[in-house]
Amino acid sequence: MNFTTPDLCDAFDGKPEFDLRVVEPMFQSFGGRDVFHGPISTLKLFEDNGLVRKALETPGSGRVLVIDGGGSLRRALLGDQLAALALKNGWTGIVVNGCIRDSRAIGGMEIGVLALDTHPQKTVKKNHGESDVAVSFGGVTFHPGEWLYADEDGVLVSTTSLHH
Repeated sequence: MNFTTPDLCDAFDGKPEFDLRVVEPMFQSFGGRDVFHGPISTLKLFEDNGLVRKALETPGSGRVLVIDGGGSLRRALLGDQLAALALKNGWTGIVVNGCIRDSRAIGGMEIGVLALDTHPQKTVKKNHGESDVAVSFGGVTFHPGEWLYADEDGVLVSTTSLHH
């Protein structure tokens, strides 16, 4: 699907059946793919990326993993090994409300990766957190199974697919 988020806003904003929401500008793009979309799967955690690996080990089937890391800038929740695992397993993108590391390597991978910033330090791995729960950041609540659309202009969330 070819799209731009401005065109999607023009076409679907104000139509209640789509419940189109625009995420506040807060992310930098680090992946080799700037434009991506797919159904949402979520994680809610803090400075612990054990659940990230568990999620990315499962078949992505074109989904986007939305990770609410509480906005922490003290640890990286995703690195090149996890991004490579996501790519191998068919995830189309990862959105991190937190930091990533290995940004140069991730930039060479054909996957969308949005994050607040980079940080060289890895996380603890206690597997604390929740998966497939509603998470909120950037002025938007992300529900598992909703659709995320991202490009150079921003990130949109819709209750249903916006495929024409």
